[in-house]
Amino acid sequence: MRDIRRGQGLNLGLATGAFAVTFWAWNLIGPLAGGYTGRHDLTPTQTSLLVAIPVLVGSLGRIPVGVLTDRLGGRRMFALICFASIVPVLFVGWSDSYGWLLFWGFVLGIPGTSFAVGVPFVNAWYEPERRGFATGVFGAGMGGTALSAFLTPRVVEAFGRSAAHLLMAALLAAVGVVMLLASRDSPRWTRATAPALPRMREALRIRATWQSAFLYAVAFGGFVAFSTYLPTLLQTVYHFTQTDAGLRTAGFSVAAVLSRPAGGALSDRIGPVRVLRISFAGTALLALVLAFHPPAEVPAGASYVAMAFFLGLGAGGVFALVARLVEPSRVGTVTGLVGAAGGLGGYFPPLVMGAVFAATGAYTLGYLLLAATAAAALAYALRAFRSVERAAT
Repeated sequence: MRDIRRGQGLNLGLATGAFAVTFWAWNLIGPLAGGYTGRHDLTPTQTSLLVAIPVLVGSLGRIPVGVLTDRLGGRRMFALICFASIVPVLFVGWSDSYGWLLFWGFVLGIPGTSFAVGVPFVNAWYEPERRGFATGVFGAGMGGTALSAFLTPRVVEAFGRSAAHLLMAALLAAVGVVMLLASRDSPRWTRATAPALPRMREALRIRATWQSAFLYAVAFGGFVAFSTYLPTLLQTVYHFTQTDAGLRTAGFSVAAVLSRPAGGALSDRIGPVRVLRISFAGTALLALVLAFHPPAEVPAGASYVAMAFFLGLGAGGVFALVARLVEPSRVGTVTGLVGAAGGLGGYFPPLVMGAVFAATGAYTLGYLLLAATAAAALAYALRAFRSVERAAT
């Protein structure tokens, strides 16, 4: 027990740091989308596809990565994801055509799979009553998108695109080595020995897998969609420069980063279901505000930041719910499936936003669709988890 307590903080910190770096790598294209649009004369639909394409592999790849984490452990999987991510990071920086950007952007989804490593890795270190807090703190590593939004345009301006991607590759290599040498799997963790496909089928039979997948697709998917597409939206609608749009997107991401651990900790206190209701109600309301195209900074800027706060709360609440409903030996597999749903939830909105803007010249319909989706998630959370809510009180 003493070994577990001594290792909790260290391994949670290492996992959160590795998650932040891999998420930075995953979001390298979004902050530079304006430059790619100008360089390759892209349409809004082409730009949205370029921004969204890393999310696809980062989403679907979480399914096999979650299964492998149950078998190999989080320590080795974190290192493997870091090392494998180096190749697409370098080639995105070296690509000079839209076709190659799409191809290597697709492969750039690899670092986005790290989420399916971290949740079971962290869960195994903590007692059930503290797993909401632990997964919430780990989830704050999605602040890597804030680092990317703020730093990537500035590093590119200072050193050039190829050098910026080379620096990112070096950082990934360093983090991979640190995870191999300094982190360790929890003494509570046991290696899954059953074949992968039966375990996935068993996970898909669990009702909580499908419930959590839907809720996470809305909460985390909304965050991913905005953190990748918001630079393009701000440049298109409010005419910010690439650097200024990146700064404001970083503010959006920071708000979600701060609220995600709060969502996990609050779930331990009042129950994850109540946290999810607060999250989706706030998201639906703010999407309606943004649909009216308010002026920049206030109220638009404040609305984006507040929406990020509510989405972060919801993302923290979902995995607190998973920790309550799913037995530890299946958390990795379930996390992969739920994480894939969350990533896919972030894949489609940029495509929808690009198509809506191309067709109408405005994003109003896209915001209205977001408001309707959040309202549907709220209605589901109000009805589906009454027994979980009673157990929390």
